[in-house]
Amino acid sequence: MNSPDPCALIGILDDGHAGLGDAARRRVAEADLIIGARRTLDLVAPHLPPGAEERAMDGQLGQVPEWVRAARSAGRRVAVLATGDPLCHGIGSFLIGKLGADAIEVLPAVSTLQLAFARLKHSWQGAKIVSVHSADSGEWALGAPPGHSLYPLVRAAAEHALIGVFTSPANSPDRIARALIAAGHGDDFHLSVAARLGLPDESLAANLPLADAATRRFADPNIVVLTRVTPPERRAIFGFEDADFVQRAPEKGLITKQEARALSLAKLRLRPDSLLWDIGAGSGSVGLEAARLARDGHVWAIEKNPADAANARDNALRLRAGNYTLVEGRAPDGLDAWPDPDAVFIGGSGGELAGLIRLALARLRPGGRLVMNFVTLENLATATAALADAGAAWDVVQLQASRSQPILDMHRLSAHNPVWVVSADKDRP
Repeated sequence: MNSPDPCALIGILDDGHAGLGDAARRRVAEADLIIGARRTLDLVAPHLPPGAEERAMDGQLGQVPEWVRAARSAGRRVAVLATGDPLCHGIGSFLIGKLGADAIEVLPAVSTLQLAFARLKHSWQGAKIVSVHSADSGEWALGAPPGHSLYPLVRAAAEHALIGVFTSPANSPDRIARALIAAGHGDDFHLSVAARLGLPDESLAANLPLADAATRRFADPNIVVLTRVTPPERRAIFGFEDADFVQRAPEKGLITKQEARALSLAKLRLRPDSLLWDIGAGSGSVGLEAARLARDGHVWAIEKNPADAANARDNALRLRAGNYTLVEGRAPDGLDAWPDPDAVFIGGSGGELAGLIRLALARLRPGGRLVMNFVTLENLATATAALADAGAAWDVVQLQASRSQPILDMHRLSAHNPVWVVSADKDRP
């Protein structure tokens, strides 16, 4: 028995049937079943063979693989319409993953993103491609979690100078501009919009300041291109001075100091995609440096003191930490809503130290690390006892650093209070 013909996955733009290549036109003309969004089906309806079935997939994307599988099993020839290049933030990977590569023949059109760059006459081989064509999460605000539909865009802005964006009616160019302004990038990018590509009323708005774009509306559908106009950030990834962080006044110095911070971050053993809990965040110094090391991860922080929490939020904005979420509250309240972490840092416990240690060890992912800082003997004793009760392997480093201080025309050393840095592994007995 011969294998059924592969399903034709056909890329199409708003110029419709006229813009299709010969192979794509032939597969449309032969289709017994053609599947697509209602808008794309209307583009080819006059060119379908007599008796061909049209099936709109609007709101039913999850059903499409079974529709294709059943039709092919019945010996029917199937075509699925997708916008532009189906393998560039399109349906292609989804269908191939469900049906297998042999079941699909991909006939792409020019990507709408590629077309937008062509209209702007801007090379695009170095562009970061981001799609915000997903569920409406509302306006972006500092501290938004990874599930927010604009999160990938904000993270891309921290890393890339040229970004192409697949938009949606909700995540529109004006909302994108407002998100970047809220993330501290208001002066960093110009925004261009290519709207209704391939249609008679196609329009192009090039190189708009974000403040301008944030107050305008643009025709749908559209593509956004972001171009950096300021020099890329030259700030260090690691090793900030204590003075780089806003701290509580007049009680300056209530942060994890640089020497202890550096050792604690090393003990956390962060990867680029690590998820970190920062409990007792203070001014945010540890969590915010961790967010820069874990550029593809995320930091969830909690701080009970309102003044310190305000400073941490200020520091997050100054450092453009789009992968940092701060909650004002007392741990462990709310931690059950956080994802399981790869690492946990405890800088303050609010009297709940033993319980927080048990919670951290229970929630850490396999191979995870727990790191804590203490300046009192009592908290050190509580921590080591709790770790022993949990059967966790731990080690302690006493760090006592001295910094140079001027005295007349010379320098002396001024000692800081000793800090105990306690580390424990999730799985090491």
